[in-house]
Amino acid sequence: MTEAPAGTIRYWAAAKAEAGTAEEPYRAATLAEALEQARERHADRPRFARVLAHCSFLVDGDPVGGRDHGAVALAEGGTVEVLPPFAGG
Repeated sequence: MTEAPAGTIRYWAAAKAEAGTAEEPYRAATLAEALEQARERHADRPRFARVLAHCSFLVDGDPVGGRDHGAVALAEGGTVEVLPPFAGG
């Protein structure tokens, strides 16, 4: 069985504050898997999951928008940007 791709999740603003880190690795085939791993990793920080629920995501620079996170494939060496809503636009 092939190992899932590995990459980096980068947190910004409130997501960074709640995660307690600016970035961390993932090993996941889809965005949904990577986000579930992040929720599990930060289960001791309940506000993290709440912030994550309101975030937008970029995968390798492309906005995810309303796509199903389970259908968003992650690439080896890829980057997921976690962007909470920003005040002022």
